[in-house]
Amino acid sequence: MSVFNRATDDEVSRGARALVVLPDLGGPDARDVSARLEEAAGLAEAIGVRVMETRAYRIRTMRPATLFGMGQIGELAASVQAYGIELVVVDGALSPAQQSNLEKELEAKVIDRTGLILEIFGERAASAEGRLQVELAHLDYQAGRLVRSWTHLERQRGGFGFLGGPGETQIEADRRLIRNRMAKLRRELVEVSRTRGLHRDRRQRAPWPVIALVGYTNAGKSTLFNRMTGADVMAEDLLFATLDPTMREVPLPGFDKAILSDTVGFVSNLPTQLVAAFKATLEEVISADLIVHVRDIAHPDSNAQAADVATVLKEIGADAPMIEAWNKLDLLDSDTANDMIDEAEHREDVALISALTGAGLDGLVSLMCKMLTKANRIHHIDLAASAGAEIAWLHAHGVVVSHHVTANSVAMDVRLSDEDWGRFQRRFGYGAVRFDADQSDSS
Repeated sequence: MSVFNRATDDEVSRGARALVVLPDLGGPDARDVSARLEEAAGLAEAIGVRVMETRAYRIRTMRPATLFGMGQIGELAASVQAYGIELVVVDGALSPAQQSNLEKELEAKVIDRTGLILEIFGERAASAEGRLQVELAHLDYQAGRLVRSWTHLERQRGGFGFLGGPGETQIEADRRLIRNRMAKLRRELVEVSRTRGLHRDRRQRAPWPVIALVGYTNAGKSTLFNRMTGADVMAEDLLFATLDPTMREVPLPGFDKAILSDTVGFVSNLPTQLVAAFKATLEEVISADLIVHVRDIAHPDSNAQAADVATVLKEIGADAPMIEAWNKLDLLDSDTANDMIDEAEHREDVALISALTGAGLDGLVSLMCKMLTKANRIHHIDLAASAGAEIAWLHAHGVVVSHHVTANSVAMDVRLSDEDWGRFQRRFGYGAVRFDADQSDSS
């Protein structure tokens, strides 16, 4: 059992007093307990509670009634009494019965990891779609906990039957209302998703590449987004600071411009309700031309967090080229930083950066440009000197490697993606072009 004190008595007035408990179930892929506790406490603090204490218990046998053993429950009850705890956060999944029994034993409100993350999402979602998704996920979660959390469910209301039966019980009525509300929310989400799809189709017809920032929550995506775009997206040392996708233009060498997208942070053991409900917010990732995986390289579980991100990307079908931005270089000691620099130099898909200080951003931008043009090919194009629209379009949408101007013609070597090459041909009806397959360029 591990115990860590986090708050002093003079801090308690800022919010409800909370106790965070980690049931450590072990397993071959078990993460660092201290890091897991720190993340759980961070999630709790993200809803404004004051974490007085965190505890980790090794669970060798899961009790169906309470999850924890009676000795462990006794220790938790003592902490509840000692600190005047109002909320106990269990960083794991609890059945409705376990949640109810723990509340009776501890005489405090108990929520599990799913309930906690739903609370955070409920507070932070800003867009209409985000709010709809949060409500849908919350209703899905709450539907299985009516018996536990609703005090009036034993009542019955009179029915309209002719047989004089007991009528519809309150719990049945509430479940029916929840089902109806969920159906309405799903219909509204379909409409919102359709609108987003129309906007995305318009962007895909535009010539600008879309770059999606992804990563574990609190990895520094929004800080990087703000530094690159000059935006003021919420960027704090806080889990799930960003929930709704944000897109801004960003200048890139060799491109007229690009679109940078900041997305919701990933987290381990994300509630299944939210995986389904928030998949739509990751549509920008699915349709992106390049994915930048922002990693908190100073975090002790950085590799495990990267594995969680990779799992989610696979689940949503994101298959765009991907590079990694190893962030928070400023938090590393000199020896660790040197080791990371050596490792990054041996990889072609990594840039070591500090989004906070701006260190390494030039290298990241260069890597982005390299990856975006990697599959592009050099086309030799002959145009009339008067073809100003064609020449301007090629400069705006491709990289002009060379050009030769005479009195009547312009000969250009232009690096274009296959998509842009097709757009150029369709827009200007250009077909008589010499293209040498040996001119493919991966740089």
